[in-house]
Amino acid sequence: MARWTGWIPGAPRLDEWARERGSWVLCEEVRADVHELRAILATPRDEEVQSPENAELLRGAEQALDRAMDVIDPGTHRRSLTASHVTTAQLHLNCARSLWMRTLSPGELQSFLPAMCAAVRRHLAPADEHRIFVERLAKEQRDAQETGQPASLTEGQLVTLVAAVDTARQAALREKLRADSFVRIVRWIAVFLFCTVIAIGVLSALWRTAVPLCFTPAPSPGARGDFSVVCPTGAAPSVPAGQLDTRTREAAGWGDYIVVMFIGLVAAGIAAASALRKIRGTSTAFGIPVALALLKLPTGALTAVLGLLLMRGGFVPGLSALDSPGQIIAWAVVLGYSQELFTKFVDRQGQAVLEGVHGPSPSPPPVSGSVPTEPKR
Repeated sequence: MARWTGWIPGAPRLDEWARERGSWVLCEEVRADVHELRAILATPRDEEVQSPENAELLRGAEQALDRAMDVIDPGTHRRSLTASHVTTAQLHLNCARSLWMRTLSPGELQSFLPAMCAAVRRHLAPADEHRIFVERLAKEQRDAQETGQPASLTEGQLVTLVAAVDTARQAALREKLRADSFVRIVRWIAVFLFCTVIAIGVLSALWRTAVPLCFTPAPSPGARGDFSVVCPTGAAPSVPAGQLDTRTREAAGWGDYIVVMFIGLVAAGIAAASALRKIRGTSTAFGIPVALALLKLPTGALTAVLGLLLMRGGFVPGLSALDSPGQIIAWAVVLGYSQELFTKFVDRQGQAVLEGVHGPSPSPPPVSGSVPTEPKR
């Protein structure tokens, strides 16, 4: 973008906004992890002569880190909308970590055992074989330290431990992908509903008599005429039964649907604001609460219109004869707010997805003699 819009005032800020819109925080997380791992790789090892196998593994780790930095470079990869570049960078970063861990000796890897056990418990199910192995290994190491016995890892345990951590990282990546996919689906549905609302507003303004959003209540005793015609933006009292269709088309205004949908959208906005109190925050960089709030707005506009059409058709007994525009507007408010009945299931799914992306949380103190388990959410 900077190459084509560099001459426009404020274009650098626009380019920065475009990059920040596409998982900028996730990219910075990858960069921070790459810098940390490079610093660890550059730290001198205790061993004087490095084996050819370890040297090759470290060389592969450096290449994986270079590839991760290249993937998240906004100048070469512009897949910010789907965040596929962040996913690819995470894969290369996990590969670099795995290669580096394979160069550690059992004694060096033992110091990382608590962090590995925490990562495995956070992202793997309790019945997973890798988690069972790591928790049993951690318990054995802890019991050996408490009794003063020498605790060391064998080569086989080292390989299995590295494989368990790799599995946990892959599970963490799948959790992030699931959250990002959920956000994209909700956003696209919200965009589709917004387009539907706009299309209904335009069509109803062009053909205002096609499906008039008007009611024909019977007049009160003593009034002249047989019926009244009541629309959201107008009314026609004392209409004879033979002129009901004609006067309904005349009373129907081009802004009837627009007014009702706007009222429903405002009511849905209030419902979305009040629903935020039920949504717990998250340490991840996914806008699930925002996407859910945006979904409520067009849904409220549509439920207001559809609900009034159902009432006009006599679907709701006793509510088919609204006798003033104020009553129609009032019911539009109620029906727009009632979109919570439909979106609450999406809210629950969004909260479940947020809880699936595990963040750092304090673990409860383990019961004496038992293996610590992941706290329930």
